[in-house]
Amino acid sequence: MGAWTFILIAIAVMALTVVVTALCVREKDRKKLEYMLDAFEDEEYNFRFQENSRYNRTLNRIKWIVERRRQQYEQDSWTKLIRVLTHEIMNTVSPISSLSQALLRDAELPTEERQMDIKAGLETISNSSEDLIKFVESYRELAGVVKPIKKAVMLDHLVGKVIELTKAECHSAKVELTYRPKSHDILLYVDEAQISRIFINLIKNAIQAKAHHIMVSATIDRDDATTVRVINDGDPITLESQTQIFIPFFSTKAEGSGIGLSLSRQIMRAHNGTIDLTKSDKDWTEFTLLFK
Repeated sequence: MGAWTFILIAIAVMALTVVVTALCVREKDRKKLEYMLDAFEDEEYNFRFQENSRYNRTLNRIKWIVERRRQQYEQDSWTKLIRVLTHEIMNTVSPISSLSQALLRDAELPTEERQMDIKAGLETISNSSEDLIKFVESYRELAGVVKPIKKAVMLDHLVGKVIELTKAECHSAKVELTYRPKSHDILLYVDEAQISRIFINLIKNAIQAKAHHIMVSATIDRDDATTVRVINDGDPITLESQTQIFIPFFSTKAEGSGIGLSLSRQIMRAHNGTIDLTKSDKDWTEFTLLFK
């Protein structure tokens, strides 16, 4: 066996070693990336890759950026929530306080000099107090979303029940509600009552937006993720409101509680899914629900 043969064998061994090492490193890096993605999905950020390599430094930087954005988002959400809570509470408490003081002053005057109707004043205070209690109940409902009790449910069955529950309201408002899935064998693993509540809320919102047609469509992709779209041709949501509709207690309706969409988003998150406003213009408004 000549010298060139040994050289070729040595080169082949070295090349094979390099390839195997590269594959091992690549597999190790892939596992690190999967671990990081799983941690993000579980909202767990208390980790750091210790090995001082360029790849690890890059992953740690990505983690830091994501965590900083999450913290900023949480801070913004809390700021908006506190602003809305303060606004709602002050709107209710201020009239109660003013009216109570006026009644107290009036009650100290002789009977013939009294100008206020005490009964009417007390009724106003009572009504305002009831409004405040309703507001607090809404907040408690929003803060206390129960953990979903999931079971296998056919989407056709779920939407069919929702259509039946909203039939009278749609008929009264002369609204046509249709369901058009691309497949009739879509199976979801969800809390049926909670998801039904989301659909009912979206349908009622569409009716209040003066829609004439509401359509629910559904598709399933290769990864078994189900996308449901609820579309209506009612009045569009303003650009300003589009950025706020998922904020708790924000409402564009005079008598709305402002928790429907926020509650819907919480329910979808509890199901590892999402709900988003994907379009709203003069043609139609579309909400998209993604079940993973």
